[in-house]
Amino acid sequence: MHRSLLMCLIALLLLASSSSHSAAAMPFQPVISKSGFDWALPNTVVIIDVGHGGVDGGAAYGDMLEKDINLAVAHKLYAILRAQGIAAVMNRTSDYALSEDNRWHISRSRHRKDLSQRRQLTEEIDSELLVSLHVNSTKNKSKYGPLVLHQTSGESALLAFCIQDALNRQQNTKFLPREGTPFYLLRRVHQPSVIVEMGFISSERDRAMLTDPVKQQEIAEAVASGIRQYKWIAR
Repeated sequence: MHRSLLMCLIALLLLASSSSHSAAAMPFQPVISKSGFDWALPNTVVIIDVGHGGVDGGAAYGDMLEKDINLAVAHKLYAILRAQGIAAVMNRTSDYALSEDNRWHISRSRHRKDLSQRRQLTEEIDSELLVSLHVNSTKNKSKYGPLVLHQTSGESALLAFCIQDALNRQQNTKFLPREGTPFYLLRRVHQPSVIVEMGFISSERDRAMLTDPVKQQEIAEAVASGIRQYKWIAR
């Protein structure tokens, strides 16, 4: 059996097994104001969560910063999805920290304010799924390749399997996605969500790919392909 088909079948089994207790968001209901008007939230299909930004550079190697790679790939992914008729939004379009927009979370931790602002945007924008773009790093320089982390729900697992398979084909790897239980966004966001670690900035092999605009386009196309496959299976 073709490997990508096998991965999708596994994900479908996960989806079926979790359908009775999924954490998927409730359908959007418009709010009726006292004046009788219907107020609808902005809506989209995909929220592209652009990891880090501003004072938070994320993982680094020399003057190469994760935040810049995430933003470059996010712009490309946004353009591809829109060209394919899939509505998408980015939660940051330039280099700034989302914590700077957070005036409601009473906390001295910039990191907590950043994460809670990202989650809050998923509640203010009616959407089907969230894809969070990141770059990995480790002291073990032999580690390389993409990794997609997912929620406990079957919908998230299916999305992760589809994106992981597309990235594996793009990067000629054979890795499997993993459940990302400790991660704040995957615990607190209700709609199907994944964290996409596009590669290791600590790996010479991956670093050359992550900083090459042509390869960044290939990564974005792979992620978009995984999203399309997910939507085709889950519809």
